[in-house]
Order: sequence, then structure tokens, then C-alpha cells
Amino acid sequence: MYRTRTGRAMTGAGVAVLLLSGCSSDEKKSQEKGVGQQPKATDPYWVNPEGSAARQVAEYRESGEDDKADLIHRIASQPSADWIGTEDPEGQTRRITERATEADRDALLVLYNIPHRDCGQFSKGGAADAGAYRAWIDGVAQGIGDRRATVILEPDAVLHLVDSCTPKEFHEERYTLMREAVERLKRQPGTTVYLDAGNAGWSQPDVLHEPLRRAGIDRADGFAVNVSNFYSTADSAEFGKRLSAKVGGKPFVIDTSRNGNGPYTGGDPKEKWCNPPGRALGEVPTTGTGDPLIDAYLWIKRPGESDGDCKGGPKAGDWWPEYALELARKSA
Repeated sequence: MYRTRTGRAMTGAGVAVLLLSGCSSDEKKSQEKGVGQQPKATDPYWVNPEGSAARQVAEYRESGEDDKADLIHRIASQPSADWIGTEDPEGQTRRITERATEADRDALLVLYNIPHRDCGQFSKGGAADAGAYRAWIDGVAQGIGDRRATVILEPDAVLHLVDSCTPKEFHEERYTLMREAVERLKRQPGTTVYLDAGNAGWSQPDVLHEPLRRAGIDRADGFAVNVSNFYSTADSAEFGKRLSAKVGGKPFVIDTSRNGNGPYTGGDPKEKWCNPPGRALGEVPTTGTGDPLIDAYLWIKRPGESDGDCKGGPKAGDWWPEYALELARKSA
């Protein structure tokens, strides 16, 4: 996956541990780990008290490495998206959305399973064929049910059609699958869908708007920019607004998970998106962006998870504590 999407450094942990009586079981687990839900009015998304970052905080506490625990807590205390896997998508999605609902929060999900995904690069894979993808999407939708969920649909899927990374013989099928996915997900009453739309450094609105229309942007709630990338919030907002003007004024969300220091400008330009050094956490997730076109700043890429087996990192999506610590240190 081309990690080319999500500026300013995070200025504090912003932790809001709930100490209310009669709290949910998720809130109790959160309190035990020192990880609580954020204020619902400005950050309605679920903080998973048992995510990789939360587990890492607990391990560091147990080993007496409190300085490291405090750094990783900056990640663990914020909601990050859950990327739905291929095994039992209905069950996985149901568990996530039920726990989010129990905590009176919304689930934030990423669906990343389009056939011929990532053009054979670090995140290659995806559903075996169109039928398998349709079944997977249907499972996800059934798992969501009528619970509240925000879905980021298929990072890079449209962009890899525009840049011809995906072979031309698969283009029409992909557009069809994307449209169908939007339509299927929007049948769920509490589901919001944002189509992925690249980033400020890779693509231009003039070449994106028609492919997005073919992929179903008219029926989606909006689009997402900077997913898994490092472009500043200001640059991402400018890019998103130019694109919005081309697609009927649709709103958008920005991935701010790792964009605190902007994009990496050194080393091999082909790998500036893959575990680049010196990056930092960006703005904490919030729906209070102060801009009517920007629905939210979100941590769509989970900070601390590898982009791929480059620069000494593990395979894409695996937790990498050393990289997580660097992100948190640079945002201090």
C-alpha cells in the first residue's frame, strides 16, 4: 500500500478517564489499564482498552519502565481505527461495534480487502475474487448491524486505478465492487462511509474526481485523505477542499495519526512512506475541527504499527514498539 496521506504535533495526552458510577465493562477495563474514553462531544470514537498500545503500556509498567509507558500512553489513550481482517469479518465487526456501543462510542473501521490490493507491494493481498469480496463486505455490514460505525473504505483502491498500478483489466471490476460496497454499507442505518481519496503529495483533484464518482462517492458520506501518510493537516485540508469542490461539496476526514512533523524528505524517495524516521503524532482525533468541510481528524493508521518490512520494521500492520516510542517522543 502506498502510505501517502494525513499536521501539527500533538501537544498533550488529552486523557479523560471516566470515573462515573455505573460505567460500562469497557470503561472499567480502561480504568484498570489507565486508558479511558475521550470526551464524547468532541471525540465520539471508541478507545480500545486492550489494543496493542494499551498492552504495551501495561508491559512497560510491569517492568518498571514508566518513562516508556508514559510515552506509549499518548497513543493508547486515543481512538485508532480497527482494520477488519479476512477471517470471520462478521464476528470481528460485531465484537468491535458491540464493545463500542457498550462504551457509548462509535466504532471506527477500515476495510482493506479489495482484490489485487496494493499491486503486490508490502500490503499485497485482498479477496480472491469479486464474489469473495462481496461476501466479505456483506459479512462486515451484518456485523455492524444497526450500531454506529464510521468506515474508511479501501485505502489506495481508487488511487491505484488512477496511477495505473493496478492492471487495466481489473479496473471495471474494481469500480463496480467499490460502488456496491458503498451501497451495501449504507443500508446499515448507523453507518457513515468515507471513500479513500489519496493525499496532498501524490494526486491532484483534477484526475481524481471522475474516478471517485465511478467508485460511488455520490452515495458515500464523503472521502478520506492522508490515510497512513504524513502530509501536514494544513496541506491535507487544502487538498481536500479542492477535491470537495469537484465532487459536489462532499466533506472529508484527515488522517493525522503520524503527520506531526510532516512528510519525510530524506533518503530513498521511493520509501519515504514506509516507516520513515523522525515522524511524530499529529493532532489528536476530534470532530471539533472548526471547519464545516472537515468532519474529523482521525487516527486511521494505528500509530506504532509498521508500514512494512523496510528500515528494520516487521511486516505491514504488526506492532513495532520502537517506532511507536519515536512517534511519541517527537510529538512531546
